[in-house]
Amino acid sequence: MQHFTIATRESRLALWQANHVKALLEQQGHQVTLLGMTTLGDQILDRSLSKVGGKGLFVKELETALQDGKADLAVHSLKDVPMELPPGFELACVMEREDPRDAWVSPKYARLQDLPQGAVVGTSSLRRMALVRALRPDLKIEPLRGNLDTRLRKLDEGLYDGIVLAAAGLMRLGLAERIRTVFETTEMLPAAGQGALGIEICSGRDDVTQALSHLMDTKTWLVVSAERAVSRVMGGSCSMPLAAHAVFNGTVLEMRAAWGDPEGVQPLVHASDKATVTDTASAVRLGEEVARQLQARVQAAVRAAKTGD
Repeated sequence: MQHFTIATRESRLALWQANHVKALLEQQGHQVTLLGMTTLGDQILDRSLSKVGGKGLFVKELETALQDGKADLAVHSLKDVPMELPPGFELACVMEREDPRDAWVSPKYARLQDLPQGAVVGTSSLRRMALVRALRPDLKIEPLRGNLDTRLRKLDEGLYDGIVLAAAGLMRLGLAERIRTVFETTEMLPAAGQGALGIEICSGRDDVTQALSHLMDTKTWLVVSAERAVSRVMGGSCSMPLAAHAVFNGTVLEMRAAWGDPEGVQPLVHASDKATVTDTASAVRLGEEVARQLQARVQAAVRAAKTGD
């Protein structure tokens, strides 16, 4: 039996995630406490993440707690974890994935397609902006920052006709009834790692790695390794409108990725491939190959836009 401290953000969803990991570790006989923290990403709500430093703003303070020995592990929504971790840190565990899809939430309209022309949709994700514009270029998209409860409150106050959120977060907090419809991945391709929980530790903490080995979901690890490889090659962050999603069909991993223009000027660019995947290396190779295809097609689209073709 060991004692572990989990560093976590203090939003209701982050605390649910940390308590979920806490309960699983306690089932193994470990003693676990939580260290709640407010990150810079939680504090800066008047600007988009792409303009103030990216997703790393949600993990930096937690990494400092790990580095200073105040915590042994940090629980993250994997889609918020930068593709490249700072030296001295590692992603030690990825847990079984919840539904990775995006959800449509609206008090009046059952589907995005039901919105009248010029209706207001809330999201600050460049990926979601690009995908919504591809589906409904006539809509007005307004920024929407804050934790899940804050976003729902702003919707209920009438600031938006509907908003797009991760289905997983709503389900984890028992708010599935707020979902009017879940977007199929053919409509809204998810972000890399969406719906999965990732656990970060300081490198060399073999004791923590061993304790977390029981929580690791190998299938999810391989899937998100491929997705994150796409983002890594593309330089993916919240400043890039990039989607990457993979699913297993037997031992074959089928991968799709998309790049879009948040302003809707250029059309969506897609790439896809599949391969037999049995380990991390083969998953990463697939993701890198899809990324190279996507890069080539994005460059071709940009050239075509410049020449007017």
